[in-house]
Amino acid sequence: MWYRYALVRVVPRVERGESLNVGVVLFAPEAAFLRARIALDDALLAMFAPDVSRADLERRLSMLIGVADGDERCGAVASLPQSDRFHWLTSPRSTVIQPGPVHVGCTSDPASELEQLLDHFVRRAGAPADEAPTDPRDAPQEGVA
Repeated sequence: MWYRYALVRVVPRVERGESLNVGVVLFAPEAAFLRARIALDDALLAMFAPDVSRADLERRLSMLIGVADGDERCGAVASLPQSDRFHWLTSPRSTVIQPGPVHVGCTSDPASELEQLLDHFVRRAGAPADEAPTDPRDAPQEGVA
């Protein structure tokens, strides 16, 4: 089945155009699959964007995950159909968190494909265990009511 995906990027200084891949959003309409996965590397984030608050970044990324999951705590957009949520998640914006271009692929297992894309484009091979990327859904959900 066909799917569409986009990378989620941190762009700490929009005027410079530099970005750090921190996640992937994958939409496979035939499987009714829409998910976002995030992997933050603390050491890389600290080097790339020392002025960006990790807690604030995690909170904002958790909202993206919630919108993809259809979590009603994430506002009205989370109650839209999956295709509309995917378009909202991948629409251009000029904030610290931005989607990359939308790409297409084909897979029989969207969940596995999402993890492979995360491994390929976001996670650093050989990152020490204490620098292992984390999923912001594991963080406290302050202000997401």
